[in-house]
Amino acid sequence: MPRVLIADEVSEVAVQAFAERGIEVSVQPGLAPEALAEIIGDYEGLVVRSATKVTPDLLAQASRLKVVGRAGTGVDNVDINTATKRGIVVMNTPHGNSVTAAEHTIAMMCALARRIPQADRSTRKGSWERGRFMGVELRDKTLGVVGCGTIGAIVATLAQGLKMRVVAFDPYLSPDRAASLGVTLATMDELLGEADVITLHVPLTDETRGIIDADALAKTRPGVRIVNCARGGLVVESALINAIESGHVAGAALDVFEEEPAQEDNPLFARDEVIATPHLGASTVEAQENVAVQIAQQMAEYLLTGTVLNAVNTPSVAPEDMAKLGPYLTLAQQIGSFAGQIAAGRIHGVTVAYEGQASALDSRLLTAAALQGLLAPRLDDINIVNAPFIARERGITVREVRSEMTADYRTLMRVEVLSQEHAQTVAGTLIGRGGQRIVEIEGIEIEAELGPHMLYFTNEDRPGLIGAVATILGEAGINIATFNLGRREPGGDAIGLIGVDSVVPDEVEAQLRSRAAVIDLKRLSF
Repeated sequence: MPRVLIADEVSEVAVQAFAERGIEVSVQPGLAPEALAEIIGDYEGLVVRSATKVTPDLLAQASRLKVVGRAGTGVDNVDINTATKRGIVVMNTPHGNSVTAAEHTIAMMCALARRIPQADRSTRKGSWERGRFMGVELRDKTLGVVGCGTIGAIVATLAQGLKMRVVAFDPYLSPDRAASLGVTLATMDELLGEADVITLHVPLTDETRGIIDADALAKTRPGVRIVNCARGGLVVESALINAIESGHVAGAALDVFEEEPAQEDNPLFARDEVIATPHLGASTVEAQENVAVQIAQQMAEYLLTGTVLNAVNTPSVAPEDMAKLGPYLTLAQQIGSFAGQIAAGRIHGVTVAYEGQASALDSRLLTAAALQGLLAPRLDDINIVNAPFIARERGITVREVRSEMTADYRTLMRVEVLSQEHAQTVAGTLIGRGGQRIVEIEGIEIEAELGPHMLYFTNEDRPGLIGAVATILGEAGINIATFNLGRREPGGDAIGLIGVDSVVPDEVEAQLRSRAAVIDLKRLSF
């Protein structure tokens, strides 16, 4: 029977869940890295929370390890790349604390509206300052929810129980899903201008970092209140302090901070208008039991049957099928990622077409891989297992189309993304022994291999543009690895896809955009 080591403090229900499946468990929290490395070779499974660091050195000693389970969401403490290279599955429990996090958000909002922590401190000092702590009612106020996924949707429902009007900004939320939640879809600017309270429920990505900055706060209503129980870094703390000091922002309730653990000298803590808690969003008995049971059940299922649930680094596929599907999985993820990075507006539909030899494949994993690539640019914790679920949750309709015939290639995959802006298509094929190539973008033929850093641009087909682009990149010291072009007809719409050896800085991107023939330009990463 497999053996599992629980290396962090986890609810005892995890031990019970493992025992019910006949798996031997050793509970040894708080081991020093050296001590953990000495014994890790005896176990097939490792359960951690955030304290234990699963490093390359530790994994090098884990000769029998098959799965690492994170009892929670974030896996920053696990070296995913090394685990993947060693064939170790890494799992998490992305939805085990959703209700708890939502309830903490509502509690913080109520405390902020009625100034409860401040009144508590005053009363304990012997004061009786009823007039000082005048609050506001939440009833009939507008709550702006930034990010209406699992947690944001629960917050919206709870807020409606308080008779609040809810507006939501979420590029992946369809009108039908919004209607079922009873929320009003809005642009970010509309939400900022309408909300009496703003609450954040998005991951911390390059796109969302600093989403509430000085410019955003300037667009809000006077007296707005800010709640952040999602991720530190979503709110620019210096801008928030300035807005509070000016009186424009009435107060803020924060469970997360740019620097954690937050230090005593954080300027926010000097403001009486700020309520702070030490990242307690998931800290309830129920949430901890939920994630403990879930990770135990997932790991047991994998160790006993090979079934993978909520993996962050590998698909659920039998070893004998991986050799055949592997190249297609990579192609599907690349096409989906390309489409996701160039898509504009709220996505409401995806069609994945399989042509030629691809039409005979089991497409469930391939479509999941395409969805993973599509959603990853804006959402974290996306993997091949949970991507279809999240797409359904966001109201995105997913279709598959098959055709045994294809005009120019023996095998072809095509992803069409439907958004409020328009439909965008990306197609690719396999060449040689499983090499991936993009062969069509927006109906224009092109043949390109994707690399880590890419530039994609649409342009008018004019003389001199290629030389100008190359000159700008060369003068910036950016080496061009590949340069691929396509066009509909001479002098018509054209596209370019450039592979470069390093990230293109903002100022260089601005120079490229300034060329008269360039219609649009995006930096892509794969």
